[in-house]
Amino acid sequence: MKKIIFYSYLKCSTCRKASKWLESKDFEFQLIDIVKKPPLVNYLNLALEEYSYDKKRIFNTRGKAFKNLNHDIDYLSREEIIQLLLSDGKLIKRPFLIYEGKKVILGFNEIEYAKKLI
Repeated sequence: MKKIIFYSYLKCSTCRKASKWLESKDFEFQLIDIVKKPPLVNYLNLALEEYSYDKKRIFNTRGKAFKNLNHDIDYLSREEIIQLLLSDGKLIKRPFLIYEGKKVILGFNEIEYAKKLI
């Protein structure tokens, strides 16, 4: 069984749907509150590598925290993006799922979860 680290925000309905899906498929996962404890730097780097074609994909672009940013993400360096994400867990796209210790899934799409996890 794949080891899963699941960064979530308790008030996020999408996160609740994703965790219910994981539970319904009998996946064991480590649940971490993304606001209290943002993903580790190495996990953020994995996300930046996987979504390098669109840096905004790792941001929660619909949230207040993102809308209040005074930065153009496209012009920030990797280090600046990581520091920004670490400064406020609400900036990070959620759920933020790590599996096999080196792969990332952002958000929740049942088909994507099934394809990558089953």
